[in-house]
Amino acid sequence: MDTSASPSLFPLHRCKTLHLVRHAQGIHNVEGDKNWKAYMSPEYFDAHITPLGWQQVDNLRKHVHESGLTKRIDLVIASPLLRTLQTAVGVFGGEGYTDRMDVVPLMVENAGNSARAVISSLNCPPIVAVELCREHLGGHPCDNRRNISDYKFLFPAVDFSLIENDEDTWWKADFRETKEEVAARGLKFLNWLWTRKEKEIAIVSHGGFLFHTLSASGNDCHPLVKEEICKPMIGFDLSTTNYPGKIPSGLDLPSDSVNEKAKERT
Repeated sequence: MDTSASPSLFPLHRCKTLHLVRHAQGIHNVEGDKNWKAYMSPEYFDAHITPLGWQQVDNLRKHVHESGLTKRIDLVIASPLLRTLQTAVGVFGGEGYTDRMDVVPLMVENAGNSARAVISSLNCPPIVAVELCREHLGGHPCDNRRNISDYKFLFPAVDFSLIENDEDTWWKADFRETKEEVAARGLKFLNWLWTRKEKEIAIVSHGGFLFHTLSASGNDCHPLVKEEICKPMIGFDLSTTNYPGKIPSGLDLPSDSVNEKAKERT
């Protein structure tokens, strides 16, 4: 009997629920869709999200609240880049900020050219920055983070204690991670998640990182499950499992996808 397609069973208390969120549209995505060389421009260093990106954040925030997810999520993990931090605090941050000495804001006003008001940390899950879930490292300035001390000023209530170095020592201008190295880092990140006590976790990361991580995962799953989790999250087709937030139409591809398309054209 062929058992290769048999389902995997795990006790519920051994499981975690992960909500994977790709950051909202960044300024580098807009320009990169027009000309892939834009990803190499220092102008897009640590790119912030666009006005359309903030609409995406507001749509997802509405869904998260209406579905009751905000009451179930124990922890939010964010990649320490401006676009992922903006997305994380915009979606999962608290309501009704007031200027109280005992409540530290999640995001200060206009952080990262956002034109957004202060975002509160009241009644929201803790948000922790984790270096392992960053985008493809090296080469593209948009994937080069700024100093953690700068982020602490912009996002006072985000926990950056797990990041060892203030400066970005992981990103190199003349070196780009391979897909295999990104996947290995992603599996290391998933293994780290098992050390956390939280059961329901939201992860705000990047299209490339999530795709390569998921592609390397699920080998013990039924083939249909493996196929489902390995589908690209955005920019190719709208999965039936996506939240009903009416993502605006048009390209918004991860930088590596744009690079691959550029190579095909040439």
